[in-house]
Amino acid sequence: MKNIAVIGAGTMGNGIAHTFAQNGFKVNLIDIADAALKKGIETITKNLDRQVAKEILTDAQKNETLLNIKPVTDLKEGVSEADLVVEAASENLTIKLDIFKKLDAFCKPSTILATNTSSISITQIAAVTKRADQVIGMHFMNPVPVMKLVEIISGYSTSKTTLNHIIKLSEQLGKTPVPVNDYPGFVANRILMPMLNEAIETLYNGVAGVKEIDTVMKLGMAHPMGPLQLADFIGLDVCHAILEVMYEGFKNPKYAPCPLLVNMVRAGKLGVKSVEGFYDYSESRKAEQVSSQFSR
Repeated sequence: MKNIAVIGAGTMGNGIAHTFAQNGFKVNLIDIADAALKKGIETITKNLDRQVAKEILTDAQKNETLLNIKPVTDLKEGVSEADLVVEAASENLTIKLDIFKKLDAFCKPSTILATNTSSISITQIAAVTKRADQVIGMHFMNPVPVMKLVEIISGYSTSKTTLNHIIKLSEQLGKTPVPVNDYPGFVANRILMPMLNEAIETLYNGVAGVKEIDTVMKLGMAHPMGPLQLADFIGLDVCHAILEVMYEGFKNPKYAPCPLLVNMVRAGKLGVKSVEGFYDYSESRKAEQVSSQFSR
């Protein structure tokens, strides 16, 4: 595999493009919006600058990485020669199914189609294509250039050949691939999201405040980031969407999103991306100031 197409220039998409390009792959970064592509490339450049400052990369390696990335707004053009497509669009089933129908039509017969979904069924996505054996999940962790784990999810019809290709490819990226099976939330979010939801329930029930809950988990459980800060970092809308998928998939009330989480998403308080969630990020992204909603 030499040619990679990444769909979506947001946080995960630009991180995935960065990682492939840094490892010598030619990458088409695809988004329908020029502004999103411009922002994505700016983010990649800033992250590369940090790597240069930390002496992880040289200036020459930074420039080579950027040259390996081509921004594209036309989906057909962007994926026509790809050996692998990694979809990193919104965590929305309708959007993903539409993209995969088009990918099946636009891509070479040999192209492997991967999705970075954090919870949606690989089997369901694969079913809208005529190459279900070549559809797989590649769930990267954020920030992609830093985090080692890639959760590799096989759908019902994913072939062993496809799985082995993606495991080997992930290792080429310096990642640790972990194969898992296709059930709601997979492994990472099946365990993580109920914990985050329970932290929100704890706040909702008045057991403790935002900083107190996060401090207990950081100091008591050696977590690098408290659960409420982590939820803000992931995006409360993303947490809500994943919990909804799991609740729908298992029909178990333990996965139902906390009413406080539901209300915050409705109010547009989504965490870092909206500048306010459980913390106020208007002056710092370091979760130093608790949102006024929870500091009364």
